[in-house]
Amino acid sequence: MAPTNAVTFKVTRQNPELIPPAKPTPHEFKPLSDIDDQDGLRFQLPVIQFYRKNPTMDGKDPVKVIRDAVARALVFYYPFAGRLREMAGRKMVVECTGEGILFIEADADATLQQFGDTLQPPFPCLEELLYDVPGSGGVTRLKCGGFIFALRFNHTMCDGFGLVQFMSAVAELARGAEIPSVPPVWKRELLSARDQPHVSCTHLEYDDILDTNETPIPPDNLVQNNIFFWSTEISTLRRRLSPHLRRCTTFELLTACIWRCRTIAICPDPNQEVRIIFPANGRRLSNPPLPTGYYGNAFALPVAIATARNLCKQPLDFALELMIKTKSKVTEEYIKSVADLMVLRGRPHYTVAQTFIVSDVTHLGIGDVDYGWGKAAYGGPEDVAHGHMSYYIPVNNNKGERGIMVPVRLPANGMEVFVKEFEIMVKRDDTMMTSTRESSIFLDHAKL
Repeated sequence: MAPTNAVTFKVTRQNPELIPPAKPTPHEFKPLSDIDDQDGLRFQLPVIQFYRKNPTMDGKDPVKVIRDAVARALVFYYPFAGRLREMAGRKMVVECTGEGILFIEADADATLQQFGDTLQPPFPCLEELLYDVPGSGGVTRLKCGGFIFALRFNHTMCDGFGLVQFMSAVAELARGAEIPSVPPVWKRELLSARDQPHVSCTHLEYDDILDTNETPIPPDNLVQNNIFFWSTEISTLRRRLSPHLRRCTTFELLTACIWRCRTIAICPDPNQEVRIIFPANGRRLSNPPLPTGYYGNAFALPVAIATARNLCKQPLDFALELMIKTKSKVTEEYIKSVADLMVLRGRPHYTVAQTFIVSDVTHLGIGDVDYGWGKAAYGGPEDVAHGHMSYYIPVNNNKGERGIMVPVRLPANGMEVFVKEFEIMVKRDDTMMTSTRESSIFLDHAKL
């Protein structure tokens, strides 16, 4: 059973408050790196965690525990308690003012069970649970004894790994630690442009192209399908590949599959160029690697490109080989070249025209963060799919098997095509999977 948007409940909020660091912190200006402050990362990203009642924590208020732990964590991560400023050349810096993080305490007349047997987005009444204030966070108590912790962070300050590092520090302090086990490292100069910037690699992801041929996907009247990849579906897809490609990563395989199915579904002009962008982690590409504890953005956004005709007509091998080739281009020099490009070209936004974007959060560990109540029943982005973007979310079924959920949003007619194409690709023993229980696809045709 999945959550429905028909679920309603009352949320009572306290007045927002600022949580400053628990101790005095330096007042200084800290420049972001040139990977951090590109235009495409200047937005607020919402994250949400659901926690079940834990009898061993009876008598402890999650609001107080987390509020106090955030204040202590900000002593170590004091730039998060500051304010972003834009300087000459659109350069972003953090003024470490010690003002703090906006925090909202709330109580909801709801239980965790009302969100469905299996917690998965889209969540009902999300606007009630995640207050729309940039840079805010908050805890909502549930009447069942569980709670929800939601927050927004400015992507220029950190990437997903950096965010989880901060949240893990809060969790360690909430459970009684005196200091975080991983000391935070700023050192944004490690990913800043060189003294004499020069673009040494090809960066098609920052092409300035006109969106003249794309079949538009209207933002309203979309339906969402959550596509589930379990071991069976992944094995079936691998068997479809040529032998030399079967050692590809799961991410490469799933992305090639989703990209191909989605392109067939939106039915673009066969000669149109279609693109897919995905973050490629650069933490271990540097020599030496970035220091443990670095919490800034440390990824590139390579793009794979094909004509719609080639992507749709060729077998899965074609899309996969494009993915592997594109990913292999991301090297230490590639990341340095991106930083230089930002300075030379005024920090452009990556190209979104004719582009599908995917982001894999299955290895971030957002759901593993334990504030004392155990691991989260769900932890991840609060809105996991748009018409042009999808997140990959880790999930578990009722047998304890771990899988990956990929939410996709498309117009209803396009979704029907997507479903049929996907089921053909994961078909087993020449039998179409049509049962809702057995199918890899959960259909939620509610308008989003």
